[in-house]
Amino acid sequence: MTQEDDLEAASEWLAEELSDDAGEEIELELGDETLRQRIARLRRGPRPEPLPRAVYLRELLRLQAELIRLQDWVVYHKRRVVILFEGRDAAGKGGVIKRITQRLNPRVVRTVALPAPSDRERTQWYFQRYVPHLPAGGEIVLFDRSWYNRAGVERVMGFATEAQVEEFFRDVPEFERMLVRSGIILVKYWFSITDEEQQFRFLMRIHDPLKQWKLSPMDLQSRVRWEDYTKAKEDMFARTNIPEAPWYIVEGNDKKRARLNCIAHLLSLIPYEDVPHEPIELPERVYNPDYERAVLPPELYVPRRY
Repeated sequence: MTQEDDLEAASEWLAEELSDDAGEEIELELGDETLRQRIARLRRGPRPEPLPRAVYLRELLRLQAELIRLQDWVVYHKRRVVILFEGRDAAGKGGVIKRITQRLNPRVVRTVALPAPSDRERTQWYFQRYVPHLPAGGEIVLFDRSWYNRAGVERVMGFATEAQVEEFFRDVPEFERMLVRSGIILVKYWFSITDEEQQFRFLMRIHDPLKQWKLSPMDLQSRVRWEDYTKAKEDMFARTNIPEAPWYIVEGNDKKRARLNCIAHLLSLIPYEDVPHEPIELPERVYNPDYERAVLPPELYVPRRY
């Protein structure tokens, strides 16, 4: 094989790797497409012009590159970042969290999605079970739902008394001010979707075996109690939108635009900049002429089905 052949083969391999990298995002999207077409007849009214997939992928990759710069800045300066993602069920919180963390270091950026509190946790100070998950220096923590459960699902579903809710509203502004005073960068997002859009997404989950796990009894009850959740949300905004930690509302009916808008906004809030990097050089492979690679038994290998 000539040097030109080697170069061509290497170029094809690199193109395939880059295509696979972009294909990961396409793969995440394809699951929605077929089913969306099948039940699109359930929609009423005009729909926004869809964002071209090429534009979406190009912008997403650009923003994810900026997220890597943000990550490096957080690590270098030992900063602490907390991002809360709240909103109605099926509003797109998980989708944007997935795109934020997709290309970042899981040792630096982690997602916290706590289950319902245990019997022991119910007897603790309300914020106690969230505190151990707060970041140390050089870490970013994304809360997929947070202490605002008390202002939302717990209040609407009757899991917390009005006295407990009132105590939460008195405590949470000072709790968040304490976090900010300690040096934590705290960002709070609410993902907003319309009644019709939530119904559509729930129907998609019901008809898609790969997504049925996303539907819980609480999710289904949220359809029945839509107006109760609306009133709870409005009360929450009125009482917890403080200057030190304001709420930011992401319009989520268009998933792709919501993801791009949220990530771009997050990047605009934090004054990150380039940090010094040691140059990376690949060391030479050390060869031992006396070494012979052992032959491993075939049963250790995964069957080559594809």
